[in-house]
Amino acid sequence: MNASIVLTRNQLLNALTVTSTKKSSYRLTHAKVQREEKMYKTQRKLLLTTVALAGIGFVAPVAVSQEVAETPSAVSSVDERELDTVTVTVSTGTLLRGVSPVGANVLSIDQEAIAEIAPASSIDLLARVPQVTNAFNTLPTSLGNVGVPFPRPNIRNLGNAGSDTTLTLLNGHRLVGSGALQSAPDVTTITPGVLGRLEVVANGGSATYGSDAVGGVINFITRNEIGGIEASYRHGFGDKYKSSDASLSLGKVWESGDAYITLNHTNNDEVYGRDRDYVQQDHTSRGGDDFRVLNCSPGHISLGDIHFFLPNRLPGENRCAETDFTTLYPEQENTRAFANLTQSFGESLVFDVTAYYSDREVTNQGGGLLLGTGLSGSGLITAANPFFQTIVGEPAHQVSFSYDDVFGANTEEFTTNLSAWGITPKLTWKINDSWNLTSSLNYGKSDNEILEPKINPALQAAALASSNPLTALNPYDLSQTNPAVLAALRDYTTGGVSEQELFQIRSVLDGDAFELPAGTVKLAVGAEYTEESLDAAILEGSRSDPSRYEATPSREVTSFFGEVLVPILSNESGAGSLEVSLAARHDSYSDAGDTTNPQVGFNYKPIEDLTIRGSIGTSFNAPSLNDSVGGADLRYQIIPVSPVRAPDSLPTDLFRPTVVVAGSNPDIEPQEADTMTIGFDWVPSSGALEGWRTSLTYYKVDFKNQIAVPPILEPSFFLIPAYEDLYDINPTLEQVLARAGDLRVEGLPSIAAVFATSSPYVVLDARRINLGSVETDGLDFEVSYLHPTEMGSFYSSLGGTYALNRDVTPFEGASTSDGLEFGVSRLKAVATFGWHADRFDTTVRINHNSGYDASTTASVKGFTTVNYYAGYDLPTPDYVDELKLTLNVDNLIDEDPPFFADNDGFANGSTLGRVIYLGLKAKF
Repeated sequence: MNASIVLTRNQLLNALTVTSTKKSSYRLTHAKVQREEKMYKTQRKLLLTTVALAGIGFVAPVAVSQEVAETPSAVSSVDERELDTVTVTVSTGTLLRGVSPVGANVLSIDQEAIAEIAPASSIDLLARVPQVTNAFNTLPTSLGNVGVPFPRPNIRNLGNAGSDTTLTLLNGHRLVGSGALQSAPDVTTITPGVLGRLEVVANGGSATYGSDAVGGVINFITRNEIGGIEASYRHGFGDKYKSSDASLSLGKVWESGDAYITLNHTNNDEVYGRDRDYVQQDHTSRGGDDFRVLNCSPGHISLGDIHFFLPNRLPGENRCAETDFTTLYPEQENTRAFANLTQSFGESLVFDVTAYYSDREVTNQGGGLLLGTGLSGSGLITAANPFFQTIVGEPAHQVSFSYDDVFGANTEEFTTNLSAWGITPKLTWKINDSWNLTSSLNYGKSDNEILEPKINPALQAAALASSNPLTALNPYDLSQTNPAVLAALRDYTTGGVSEQELFQIRSVLDGDAFELPAGTVKLAVGAEYTEESLDAAILEGSRSDPSRYEATPSREVTSFFGEVLVPILSNESGAGSLEVSLAARHDSYSDAGDTTNPQVGFNYKPIEDLTIRGSIGTSFNAPSLNDSVGGADLRYQIIPVSPVRAPDSLPTDLFRPTVVVAGSNPDIEPQEADTMTIGFDWVPSSGALEGWRTSLTYYKVDFKNQIAVPPILEPSFFLIPAYEDLYDINPTLEQVLARAGDLRVEGLPSIAAVFATSSPYVVLDARRINLGSVETDGLDFEVSYLHPTEMGSFYSSLGGTYALNRDVTPFEGASTSDGLEFGVSRLKAVATFGWHADRFDTTVRINHNSGYDASTTASVKGFTTVNYYAGYDLPTPDYVDELKLTLNVDNLIDEDPPFFADNDGFANGSTLGRVIYLGLKAKF
């Protein structure tokens, strides 16, 4: 494989996003008019907040909120919290108190199970949920990349735009987004130790929650209360890996309320590709390709596909694996805090406020496996360079080399700093025995700094072309290059900084509307106002003072929503019980228009132990501010060669540059979806099968107007008429400028500079656009059994998801392809076996991804990991309430991910290998 082509394809991939960045002092600046506008918005927020919280005293019974349970409970249960008879509990997926969402399958992990899993972060917890398909049975990793600075959970694996098709909530409230080029929240801000349970509704939820709830809703529900002192410490160790996790909670419970605060600090070592034997790039021994690069020390001269290694310029190759010196799993340090206060005032008012804070630093060596080291170089050198060394009298040749000899190995760290905080005060008024009015405010703010230091590509090309020994680069022996030139080459970075803010106020009124023969009709209605803002800057240039390309978009959303639960049949009818819910939400966006999304659900119980349920509705996903009007990444990207060409191109076209228009697009429309589920729950309440629970759900999602980058790397791109408007072959300068105007050019002063030295082969419009659709369906399943005995309780379960179909239409009018044919694991499942006794408990969890075909000639095996947990309650003195020793072993059998002959040598999962965690928990 031609290494230069691999490199340029990687450059082309990088052009479709933006590379990364580390903590620096760069802060966003605003013009005076922006400051004044912000002051106006702040004053308006204060006014709206005052109206929302004060309005609780005089609003009549008809108005709503999506408040979610703030109480720990076992799996699939709904717990109610009452303070002086004021009930404040709502379950995920509904607006109504005291009922589960009608027609929905709610997946739940309770506090006890979370403690057994003992995740270091909330994204690690989601990696144990099969329906979160992009994270399950993997090692969720922050890449240190501006486009994707942290892993995002994705139910059903729908879409990958700057916004998110999976809505993530904390106690039923949105979290502020993070990142310069996306608006999804960083779920690692949530401390796992404060969670009472995790609920996942793998179904569209826009009728309840608005945008983003296409694939489903993930709701992190915090603990109801903590009384006294709780402390825990956990130490992990594996092959060339260590981690620590320390938490301290202080709480107080009194007759009319409670308060607590939890502090948590975690850190872990980095793991390099060379530290795990399954990370490989040379697959020739298995009949595959060699993905190792030629940018090594010593380097190479290339004449076509013939290589000569330095310094003697003899035929041959000296390839090196980039993965050896890049991180498989980055070094991380995270400090988090969470606080809660609840206070009732008499019999009619409850005030509740929660707040969180997180500050996380992620250090990738070389930017992670997907980004490379950044310390290598390649390019064309001609006889004009005073250091030029010909092989056979040729006037020019390609050189590939590494800067390790002059800068040292592993000298560049890509550090991502992510901080976020939020506060949510809420006031609930019990109007009478039936009706409650709740008003809440939700504010969050995030700051991100990402910097990716690398070699200046434009200066490197100029130095290779220079005829002056003082400014020329000597690629054959870098130590002979002028130190000032080397310093200038290294004084370069790309990256980004951002600040995002979220402000929401909402009021909700819910209660019993009237009686029907079959029961009580419940009603909830409400309104919500949301402001989102993004201050982002893409950085490029000198590390000390890079150029800044800023964007400061914002949006406002006004929403009205409601839900009614109607009992149709009661148990006394003789035909079983039937209840139907009707929900709808209208959202008015300042930048994306209006949308109304309804949802209908039903629960039918022909007998007491069997529930047949179903739902149908519509959902939508508004373009993120980063994808539409405010992307700071809008730019021209210049690729020095053209690895992607039309079938009729000339061989020499390979060596002409490609101009890529990349970044945001103001013409993007919302993504939309039609969702449907139907299933049953069978829970025998007596007899030989008591203790069993069986659940099966069929789901279908028709996802349309998908926001994505055009498939410019596909071989058929130039053959599809629908893509003809996205490129010009042999473009003129005027044609390029007509695409997007006089944008910044990454690495060059202007687009005209490209035409000054060469004629581009093609200009590709790779800005994010609405493409085709994805229609997917499948089955979610769960079978569990609990058997109490005198020796303790034994339990087992098997749950997961199986994809039946995934029909992909790349653009309107195109033929449909099978999205499950290649590269997709259909089955994701987890089996659990456990025993709980008086002082001892133990659990084994088996996670499995099924294998799949990678192509017509290659396949990838399934991946199975086994995790083990054991806990023992130690005898304690009177002043200690609980003292518990814990043991966790992740990947007990030390299973490697399956082999796949690609750039890093594995697929269908990832792992650190066997890691042992020893912990101690104490309560006072």
